[in-house]
Amino acid sequence: MRVAVLGAGSWGTALGYALATKGYDVAMWDIDMPVLQSITAHENTRYLPGITLPSSMHGEPELKAALARAQLVVFAVPSQAMRSVGTQAAPLIRDKALLCSVTKGIEVDTLMTMSEVLQDVLPQRLHSRLTFLSGPSFAVEVAREFPTAVTIAGEDAEVTSQVQRAFHTPFLRPYVSDDVVGVEIAGCAKNVIAIACGAGDGLGYDANTRAATITRGLAEITRLAVARGANPLTLLGLAGVGDLVLTCSSVKSRNYRVGFGLGQGRRLDEVQAELGQVAEGVLNAKSVKALAERAGVEMPLCGMVYAVLYEGRDMADLRSFFAERPLKSEPEHHLGRWTRRFRRRGRRVAAGPATPDA
Repeated sequence: MRVAVLGAGSWGTALGYALATKGYDVAMWDIDMPVLQSITAHENTRYLPGITLPSSMHGEPELKAALARAQLVVFAVPSQAMRSVGTQAAPLIRDKALLCSVTKGIEVDTLMTMSEVLQDVLPQRLHSRLTFLSGPSFAVEVAREFPTAVTIAGEDAEVTSQVQRAFHTPFLRPYVSDDVVGVEIAGCAKNVIAIACGAGDGLGYDANTRAATITRGLAEITRLAVARGANPLTLLGLAGVGDLVLTCSSVKSRNYRVGFGLGQGRRLDEVQAELGQVAEGVLNAKSVKALAERAGVEMPLCGMVYAVLYEGRDMADLRSFFAERPLKSEPEHHLGRWTRRFRRRGRRVAAGPATPDA
């Protein structure tokens, strides 16, 4: 299989690595020429240092050449670059190519998810070829071949199954879903909660605070996803709970590290400069807040993160956030109410968040 990976950051490179271990011819495209030269020399020294890349991976600076005869196109560019790259790629993609976006984010100006952005710029003939990969997966661990499970969502079951088989390796196990909305909302909103979790640890709090932040964060994400038509059970799967727990509890998470630095009292620009890569949660906080307001959904934790990032609020207010908010019950965890609402909208609630087997 010929594969084009658009975006040679850590995640795009790691997935390119996984695909190349199957003997696929993987062309990595990016605008960063030194990175492409490094990949051709079998190591992405900037974004994935220390990992020897398969010989079937190579850097390709020309988008047309990267997409020529590509049977699988992987979109791995930052969320705010997706529209531009998708527009350039649109006339170059083959009719029967499989498409998979692996970017978690929302376009700030339009509040579109990556599926909506790609459907906006790609021709109608390619819409049914689109799939979206998400789940608990650090790039470096995939590239080290640590056992990893992800979810691939798509509207066309046969196309989604083909992409599932393409990504399946001895160390990468993809599950399939038809809930594109749930998978995408979970994938971007969890980045904002990860900033809050990192902040709690940076402030010197520990497991209690982290567990509370993750759990209440899940409630917020689920409210937003369901309001947009998602299956609530998707949030209990790899793309929901799985990705949220991973991102909120590890220093490998860029979003967690942003929060940790802010919790220590450091400036946002200083923390971001130290990362050297995009922390999607910083922009996601703005988009998630706007989406919540549009949907009439309460997301106080995400709102607090937004206030810290964009309104000068002190991250130390995390303590007062838990202490001073009005007392209430936990109706978010009563799936019966969600299920009835979901069914009234004409959607079927599946037996589980992914396939029934393990």
